[in-house]
Amino acid sequence: MNKEEQLKLSSQVCFPIYSVSRLLTKAYKPYLDTMGITYPQYLVLLILWENDGVTVNQITSKLHLNTNTVSPLLKRMEKSGLIARNRSISDERSVLIGLTLRGKELKNVASDVPDKLLQVLLTTNVQLPDIMNLKDTLEEWIEVLREQKHK
Repeated sequence: MNKEEQLKLSSQVCFPIYSVSRLLTKAYKPYLDTMGITYPQYLVLLILWENDGVTVNQITSKLHLNTNTVSPLLKRMEKSGLIARNRSISDERSVLIGLTLRGKELKNVASDVPDKLLQVLLTTNVQLPDIMNLKDTLEEWIEVLREQKHK
């Protein structure tokens, strides 16, 4: 591919990924709106529904975000009664994030969301194995790109 072709939007690998990310987030919106949460809040809740009582650093690591991005998000979630933030007894420098009763109750409401989104994505041309293969490839790219940060 020549230099002119390389600079076309249609030649970029990142653009379809960016577009799909935005469109997927938009597809989640009606379901999350009924729960009164945003997509980033949903991601934090997914982490906490899996392991309640994790540190801010564990959340930032899992979401591949910086603390200065996650901290305001957590403050808003605490203000809306979804989570509680407490200093760790064993290490006062660490803040533990735990679910409140409201945060725990949302898990039942959210349990249908993945299936609803999957139904949006499945077509005659896109089947579940295609989606799982894409997910695996994207996870590999995440690891490759995270390693680049440390070089």
